[in-house]
Amino acid sequence: MIENKLKCPLNYTMSLIGTKWKPLVLFHLLDGGLRSGVLQKHIEGISNKMFTQTVRELEKDELITRKIYPVVPPKVEYALTEKGKTLEYILRSLDRWGTENYK
Repeated sequence: MIENKLKCPLNYTMSLIGTKWKPLVLFHLLDGGLRSGVLQKHIEGISNKMFTQTVRELEKDELITRKIYPVVPPKVEYALTEKGKTLEYILRSLDRWGTENYK
């Protein structure tokens, strides 16, 4: 399967960001890191389970980082990696298209 992804750049890109929630998480991190709870509140309709699964996949694919602060209660912050930041043009273009075509 990975071999096929390498043969098709679009397939590779979609494998990284092509779910319902991944682009939303990435988009909300464009302006800087956010605490876990704040980020989740920005994404209307996402369950705790799906949020956790999504950020773990994005972290595994090296698009976001997770920083855990040793405090009580626990504080976790997510931010884009340099690789994740390269998606800004795509994400902002999708947002612009949605703004122009939303009815």
